[in-house]
Amino acid sequence: MDSRYEKLAEALTGFSTRLKKGDKVMIDAFDIPDLMVVALVRAARRRGALPWVRINRARVNREMLMAQDAEMLELSARIELERMEAMDAYIAVRGAENIFETSDVPSENSQFAARINRPVLDQRINKTRWVVLRWPSPSMAQQAHLSTEKFENFFFDVCTLDYARMRPGMAALKARIDAAETVDIMGKGTDLHFSIKGMLAVPCGGRRNIPDGEVYTAPVKDSVEGVLTYNTPTVYQGDGYDNVRLEFSKGRIVKATCTGNDAKLNKILDSDEGARYIGEFSFGFNPFIRTAMLDTLFDEKIAGSFHFTPGQAYEGVADNGNRSQIHWDMVCIQRPEYGGGEIRLDGALVRKDGFFVGDKGIEKLNPDFLLGDEPVEDVEGDNSDW
Repeated sequence: MDSRYEKLAEALTGFSTRLKKGDKVMIDAFDIPDLMVVALVRAARRRGALPWVRINRARVNREMLMAQDAEMLELSARIELERMEAMDAYIAVRGAENIFETSDVPSENSQFAARINRPVLDQRINKTRWVVLRWPSPSMAQQAHLSTEKFENFFFDVCTLDYARMRPGMAALKARIDAAETVDIMGKGTDLHFSIKGMLAVPCGGRRNIPDGEVYTAPVKDSVEGVLTYNTPTVYQGDGYDNVRLEFSKGRIVKATCTGNDAKLNKILDSDEGARYIGEFSFGFNPFIRTAMLDTLFDEKIAGSFHFTPGQAYEGVADNGNRSQIHWDMVCIQRPEYGGGEIRLDGALVRKDGFFVGDKGIEKLNPDFLLGDEPVEDVEGDNSDW
């Protein structure tokens, strides 16, 4: 077995989900090598946990969605919810031979499936210790414009990063966000303003997603005003979108355009009332991830980026009350080579052209510190937030 599989399995069952004796853990495997599944099962058992494995195949899942067999889909959702309710932890490793596999599934079928499975997702997010990651594949290497070997090396570097190094910088950024009331974001094609009064921040440093590297909160639901132009492409429900531009009034997306697919973009945003409101605002700062590769788990962590997410808000301290069947993380990069930009909290500059500035401590989220080797002080706090 590739020793990198074992190292990654140890990180996922240890640092990320903190498995302990007697824990029931679902291992959700999507088109990944059997040996990685075996590595996860063995790592879970070494910790005394009880692994349960579900194998998924993208082409089979597509076929199940092609016809809207409502009775069977609803039965499946009930079974999945019951199964998820029995779990203490959840580890999903998701490969993708073709990210556009579901592009020809009728949108109403995808929306129906998303709606009836929403309780399963809510149970997993709110009631289990969970972590989700992608698996390297030739198609992902193509998306990243890298050779297969170079992409695999990049993947394992990102996924086995010393995420503990993010703790002091995340603590400083969380404190700054928690104390702030207003956010102003300026950049090429972007002039955006909103309130975060009363909203707290959640640091994410390797517990729930791999790769990781973000601190998120949510805008006050009806406070968003202005315009935002995303400069990275995005894939949602099997379709690609580029140059997405959103206009806001009183928190609601009143106009949405993109390069091609305008009709599909707006159809998704019309999925339900909450789809045209924002559920998440987040800073991304993973030092290894520099460019978009049409994979949300990577792209939303790009160094010097932020994402502003139409749809469902996360329940908990960063919950603005918005509810939707969608949660669409769209990304804007503000490093100089992408046009630059700035983010201000209460009028004070906290990030300029993708680099944190101004507040003592938050500069430790810049790449030179995260990739350094000097000792990192411990940070107190709720471990579930790190």
